[in-house]
Amino acid sequence: MKHHRGSGNRELGSRPYQQVVQEAARLLAQGEASGFDDARHKAVTRLGVSLRRLPDNTEIEQALLQYRTLFQADSQLVQLHQLRQAALQAMRLLARFEPRLVGPVLTGTAAPHSPVHLHLFADTPEAVVLFLLDRHIPCEHGARRVRYVLETWETLPLYRFVAGDITLELTIFPAHGLRRRPLSPVDNRPMPRADAAAVERLLAEDVPPS
Repeated sequence: MKHHRGSGNRELGSRPYQQVVQEAARLLAQGEASGFDDARHKAVTRLGVSLRRLPDNTEIEQALLQYRTLFQADSQLVQLHQLRQAALQAMRLLARFEPRLVGPVLTGTAAPHSPVHLHLFADTPEAVVLFLLDRHIPCEHGARRVRYVLETWETLPLYRFVAGDITLELTIFPAHGLRRRPLSPVDNRPMPRADAAAVERLLAEDVPPS
């Protein structure tokens, strides 16, 4: 058993393993992968390597942040600022539903054309739909699966609309669900959420270069 763990540790630091991490990050940064799973499998296929353990989401996310810092600093900052501005505008519009920004636009890992993900809290999903319709905002209906504990999924209503060239996705939680955070798909910890005031602070910090 000791030998097996040692071999696994060597593999985690091996060149093929790190190449998969870096290639998966590059694919996400370039918008060539739809998510962590897609990036992992595409990276393995393109590199033609075989690993007993694939990189986890946290490792790829860290490499993604490093990639963007090195190769996309200016363009990514402009793009991220635009997405966060769109998020704040939507949050102000939807203020009665106590919106929270989540996902890559919050964490700073958003890829080109990433949607803005908002969590809303309402007595009924229909309240959100009627609010949008009253303001002549057409939306598509879908569903999003979330987890509060590992291996236990819940399905929540999702509404999607487009503002300019930015897609906004609204996941509707029960009105009492604000204090209960679902698990992040990246690290399985409670998902970070930001209210409008926190997004305003982020915008003040990430002013893009002129």
